[in-house]
This record gives sequence, structure tokens and C-alpha cells, in this order.
Amino acid sequence: MEAFDTYQTPLSSRYASKEMAHLFSAANRFHTWRKLWLNLAIAEKELGLPVTDEAIEQMKANLHLDEKQFEIAAAEEKKRRHDVMAHVHTFGQVAPAAAGIIHLGATSCYVTDNADLIFIRQALTLLLGKLAVVIDRFASFANQYRDLPTLGFTHFQPAQLTTVGKRATLWLQELLWDLRNFKRARDDLGFRGVKGTTGTQASFLALFDGDHDKVEELDRRVTALSGFTYAYPVTSQTYSRKIDVDVLAPLASFGATAHKLATDLRLLANLKEVEEPFEATQIGSSAMAYKRNPMRAERICSLARHLMTLQQNALATASVQWFERTLDDSANRRITLPEAFLTADIVLTTLQNVSEGLVVYPRVIARRIAQELPFMATENIIMAIVKAGGDRQEAHEKIRVLSHEAAHQVKQLGLDNDLIERVRKDPYFDPIKDQLDALLDPKTFVGRAPEQVDRFLAEWVRPALADAELQSALGKAGKAELSV
Repeated sequence: MEAFDTYQTPLSSRYASKEMAHLFSAANRFHTWRKLWLNLAIAEKELGLPVTDEAIEQMKANLHLDEKQFEIAAAEEKKRRHDVMAHVHTFGQVAPAAAGIIHLGATSCYVTDNADLIFIRQALTLLLGKLAVVIDRFASFANQYRDLPTLGFTHFQPAQLTTVGKRATLWLQELLWDLRNFKRARDDLGFRGVKGTTGTQASFLALFDGDHDKVEELDRRVTALSGFTYAYPVTSQTYSRKIDVDVLAPLASFGATAHKLATDLRLLANLKEVEEPFEATQIGSSAMAYKRNPMRAERICSLARHLMTLQQNALATASVQWFERTLDDSANRRITLPEAFLTADIVLTTLQNVSEGLVVYPRVIARRIAQELPFMATENIIMAIVKAGGDRQEAHEKIRVLSHEAAHQVKQLGLDNDLIERVRKDPYFDPIKDQLDALLDPKTFVGRAPEQVDRFLAEWVRPALADAELQSALGKAGKAELSV
């Protein structure tokens, strides 16, 4: 009942994947702190500081916290008003041989900041795999409907025809850019390393009796033990909060991609051309039983808007870090960083679920084309008359008059577009009447859309997904299930 008696963020309790929710959990955070303390102790021992084998072994044997240790840590934090020192003392109780050397020479940000960088890198790796699956699913959709003509819209007004598959490539191209941006952000991440209280490494220089080489080697060794290829060359007490800006920027950009894609699907649902999955027992409205609301796409838009705002928070925080640090970033980042990754994770899961069950209604699409295509075909009809020996200006006037008559039927009387019937009945167009069906074939109005889909998938999508890491994610991926 405790879960129902206290507020829980819906990001973790309602939507997010278990993997992402665990990554930012307290259990994983404090486990990671202990691994960082272990890495520091190993490196310090290797470089000659008095750290015993027994201390190292006890630390290795107690990297995970049980319920009792969480209770001890909570009591220690209440007493000391310092979460890091509370966990230093808690760790020392289960690793007594190491109690005197845990956190030796370090400042709190050694564990807090380095752990955040570890979480960010792992979170980006999770997102990369999920984004690859979404791209793969939409690529299949684009390929399936590569040559299905559909009415294009500019300003949400009828425009020239495109294909359902070509429209999907517009979504895919932006998702590919997001894939690139996620990978760049992850691969660019460094480690804070061991830099001391203001980034000068003074405490470590004292520990090693002024030996600068050993201090530099300690930084390199701990960085390597923690799985990073490099540490930021200079830091203050913290790593620069500009790193958070650089990490949240691609997440916010992805939010814009997802919002645009989901908005297109919401509009298509209203047109009854394409719909998101709708389960047999799903209820669209508590009052209107016939409704099939696009709740998945609406959820994507809702969460994507939240995701897009979080970068502004990181920008504001980075801009007010005075000198070597202030603490007004701490509480803020505890919320902003996990929320950004949990939100992106949820959006990706929902996008995958949508992409795996999209329903296309070709007859509805064909009917809408039929309502608009006669007007679009007028130039083709004029050119056919000219080729048959007619006068271009005379043909233009004939078509203009008939078009206005047909438009009156549509706009004033609410009837279907009967322009072609009017053309068939007018003797002026007798020379080309046997060509009208060909002139009105929707597939002749889509230009190179099918070929563009083919080339885009072959030259851009498939190479982007060929990376071994992404292929592994695709191989492990099952169907995306939504909890609610």
C-alpha cells in the first residue's frame, strides 16, 4: 500500500521501461558509488598508498546494498546532513578493513559526478538501441507503402500527390539525425576523474608527496577502471554543467522529431487514412463509444513537449555556476537528468508500439485523391489537347469554366467533384477522351517518390543500422508493449 500512499512520478510508475527506471534508481546509484570508491582504492594501492588487499576484497564483496544498509545510510544522512558521507560510513561498516581509506583524497563530486556520467552514457546506449528499432519499423512501413499514392498537403491544404511511403521517409530522415546526435553525444562523453575539491588535485598531490606523475597516473588509471577512454583535462569541483546541455540537446531535438511525427499521425487519423493500433477491448471515450482516439500519438506529443523543455533547465543551470561551483545545481539535476532519459525512453517505446501496428486505409486515401485529382490533372488535360492539335489558350479557358462549375458543386452544394464528368460530356475534348483514364492515374502524379524511397532506404537507412551495436539491439528487440 505504501506505493499508493505517496506520490510517484508517472515516468517510472506508469510508463518507463524497467531498464531505464533501474538505471536511475537509488540502488544502482549507490552501487555505482561503491564501484567508484573501489576503483579509487585499487588505483591508489597500485601507486603505493597504504591500501591493503583485505580492504580491496571487502569492498569488492559488498558492492550491492541490502535493505539493512539502506536503512543505516538513511539514518546516517539524517544525522550528518550529507548523503555522500552517510554512504562512506555505511560502506565502512560492511568493509571495516577499508573504512579508513574509502574516499581517500576525494571530494563528493568524485562519486556523484562520475556516477552521473556513467549513467548518462549507459542511458544513451539504451536509447540508441531503442531508436534503431523504431527506425527499422518505420523503414519497413515506408517500403511496404513506397508506391501507394496519397494526397500531399502543404499548409494542410491539398497539394500534389506523394506516396504513403515517401511521407514516412520524412519522419525517418529526422530519426536518423537523432540517431547520429545520440551517438555523438555518447561517444563524446568524458570522465570527471579524480580532480579534488576545486579541480586542482591538491589533496592527491599531498597524498603522493608532491609526485605530479603519480597524480596524473591516478587520474588515468581510475578513468580506465571506470570504463572511459579519457577524462576531461580540467574541471572545477564538478564537471562543467555545459556537458548536461550538450547531452540534453539531442534529446530535446528528438522530442521535436517525435512530436512532428505523432502530430502527422493524429491528423491522418482524423482523415481516416492511417490509424495507430487500436486493441479489441480498448475504449476510446468514456462517453462516445464509437471513438478511436489516437491516444498513443497524443501521449507522444504530450511527453515530447516535456522533453523539449528540459534542455532549457540545463542551460539555465550551466549559466549560473559561479567560479569553481555552487550547489544550486544539485537538486535541479537530480530531477532533470533522470526525467529527460525516462521521458525519451517512454516516447521511443510508444513510437515503436505505434510503428508496429499502423493501419492504412487505401480506399479512403483513393477517395480523397479522387476528390482533388481532377483539379490537379487540368494541366495534363490542356497539354494533351495541344498535342492533339488544339489551341492552348482555348483549352485553358474551357478547363477554367468547367473547373469553377465543379468547384461550385463541391463547395456550395457539398457534392463530389464532377469535373471529369463535365470534361467527358464536352465535345471540345473528344480528341483526348480515350486518354482521360491514363491522364488521371494517381501513380503518374507521384513523381519519383517510390524511387526516392528505395534509394533512401538502401543508401541511408540500412547503412545507419548496419553498425554491430545496433544490429545487436535489433536482434534482441521484441514487440513493444505499453503498460497503459
